[in-house]
Amino acid sequence: MVIRKINIIIISSITVFVVLIIVGIAGLSYYQATRFNHSIMINGTDVGGLTADQTIKKLKALVLKNEVYIGDKLIVNEKGTKAGFTNNDLPSVRSLLKKQQTWWPSSVAKDYSLVPSKAENERSQKLRGEVAAKIALMNKSLKAPLDARASLNQGRIFVSNSVGGEQYDTAKLLKDYDQHEYYSVIHLKAVRSVPIESDSTIVKNEKKKLQELVQKSVAYQVQNTTYTLKASDLIKNATVSKDMKMTIDTSGLENRVAAINRSQSTLNKNFQFKTHSGSVISVQGQSYGWALDVPAETKRIQDALEKGDTSLRAYNVYGVGYSTYGIGYHVTANHGIGDTYAEVSIEQQRIWIYQNGKLKVTTNVVTGRQDTHEDTPKGVWYIMYKQSPSTLVGSESGDPHYSVKVKYWAPFTDSGCGFHDAYWRHNWAPNAYLNQGSGGCVNTPPNVMKQVYDNLTQNEPVVIY
Repeated sequence: MVIRKINIIIISSITVFVVLIIVGIAGLSYYQATRFNHSIMINGTDVGGLTADQTIKKLKALVLKNEVYIGDKLIVNEKGTKAGFTNNDLPSVRSLLKKQQTWWPSSVAKDYSLVPSKAENERSQKLRGEVAAKIALMNKSLKAPLDARASLNQGRIFVSNSVGGEQYDTAKLLKDYDQHEYYSVIHLKAVRSVPIESDSTIVKNEKKKLQELVQKSVAYQVQNTTYTLKASDLIKNATVSKDMKMTIDTSGLENRVAAINRSQSTLNKNFQFKTHSGSVISVQGQSYGWALDVPAETKRIQDALEKGDTSLRAYNVYGVGYSTYGIGYHVTANHGIGDTYAEVSIEQQRIWIYQNGKLKVTTNVVTGRQDTHEDTPKGVWYIMYKQSPSTLVGSESGDPHYSVKVKYWAPFTDSGCGFHDAYWRHNWAPNAYLNQGSGGCVNTPPNVMKQVYDNLTQNEPVVIY
């Protein structure tokens, strides 16, 4: 009987122990489910051991100190502000509570970030701006790192070594700030700017781009002449930025384009001209002629080399006078004058109008009055435009303010000289121009002026000698 009683006691004790363990486990499970582990923080605020309700109460009362440190150095210390937590944030707190929950109490430290429902964006942005400004100010007095760079120097590609610095890495510090912007005290890691190393992918790509550049060339065509422009000959200095944009010293390229321009352009140069009689004379170019816009063409060639284009036609051509598009650029025959032109001989007081090499009309004329220095200006000009009828206004010797109507008008100078009929003229003698000439125009007999007018075309050269 005694043995039986002892067994009952042992069984009862075991039962009680099991019950106690179950109750303990249940209690621990409840505690773990309703309270944060002891090393848990929210926005840097200790909430270890608190329930969700206790946590939201603590967060609602929280006043942000608005202190920002880099390492141990305080860089910003603003007036405290409310954190902005309300009861509306309770579901978020409960969500974090569930997220950190473990079956057994844990001492693993965790700091969760939670955006308050009434967070003051103005405060956050203002404080962030002050942090950025303070970092920039500190960096001014600190040594900047020097990146390794690939460069083309006097025709050779070099890679420089990097040099370390003391400046803070602003981007990384602000990224760190953004992850802690709702903390009462913000501690940023003192991350320094690291230079780009010579063996980095960036520098290797810079070097590759420069190597590709010096191997390129462009066939540059000006009128009927083509020039092979090699980057290796004309570009001696260049650099590449981190975003792979090229900066090129174009002085050598511009000098080459300028040399081509001097060689081929006709603007303000003498033209070799074969007269109606077969003699060859030299006539100074005036408004007729063209020249390359050297800076604009240099830029086009530079772009072509960078893009890898292998051929390019000259495009930016300019001239002077009524039209500034470079009159005569597309004319290569007859030393640049072509086969359609007007020839004016002051000595012979006669004109010859040619179209496509064929004489269409010739007639005696009266040019500008010589004794009053109103001579028709010599040189190579071009027909600016044609107008029929027209009213000529201007001045001449003896008539400072004239206005006269004509049937046909084809000017060739900005000063107002041109071909026109002159019904009022009675003296058409070969020597009339000496003391009874025009005010500078080429007076043409009315009975032949229409034929002259019809055979003149806008922009064709007018050769006066």
